[in-house]
Amino acid sequence: MEYVVICLVAILVSGLTLFSGFGLGTLLMPAFALFFPLPVAIAATAVVHLANNIFKVILVGKKADWSVILRFAVPGAVAATIGAALLNLFASLAPLYNYVLGNRTYEVTLVKLVIGILIILFAFFELLPYFNKLAFERKYLPLGGALSGFFGGLSGNQGALRSAFLIKTGLSKEAFIGTGTVSSVIVDAARLLVYGASFYTIHFAGVKEIWGLVLAATVAAFLGAFIGSRLVKKITLRTLQITIGLMLIVVGLGMGSGLF
Repeated sequence: MEYVVICLVAILVSGLTLFSGFGLGTLLMPAFALFFPLPVAIAATAVVHLANNIFKVILVGKKADWSVILRFAVPGAVAATIGAALLNLFASLAPLYNYVLGNRTYEVTLVKLVIGILIILFAFFELLPYFNKLAFERKYLPLGGALSGFFGGLSGNQGALRSAFLIKTGLSKEAFIGTGTVSSVIVDAARLLVYGASFYTIHFAGVKEIWGLVLAATVAAFLGAFIGSRLVKKITLRTLQITIGLMLIVVGLGMGSGLF
């Protein structure tokens, strides 16, 4: 079942993330989290996200604007390492409290509570027209890179903020997509260095089946990106964004309450 769920999410969202506000990690991370501990889910998502973005750079990266990338992605990479280190700290803390529902005991941990709240906040970027139209002037690119990188490192959610700060840079649609994709690769590489020093050596060792899922999700994401690159001029996403936003709120509430 986990292969079906994760691969379907990967192929769908990978294609849409080429030109929508949300990113692959926004939905793929909760899908991994249904089957694995949260730190493992975030780290696994980062691997798929990086591999998929490298593939997308091959497809659309030639249009990227490097002057924008340097101002946006460099502070993003630095902030991503801070966010990833903070996630590692949160994951090592004891549960905040336990409660019993029916015949099961549930734990509310700080890492799940923080990520759940962040997922809900990012869901509002998809649901509310104000946030959907939010954009910042070009002078705020370093700040935008730092914010999106930090939240990317902490929770895997960075697409909505990245789009909000890049949308008013005066780039063409193709340059916007290429610039965002290259920036994502830089941020992903930075946060994976931190995840590699912590999660992979500590958490992945006892979850061997995760590697098969990571490979399957990566292949599915490649296929989704290829299909998405062919549909970039033909699709509108508002209804889908609303549906995904509502789904993310449910996931965030379940994660924050310890149910997931």
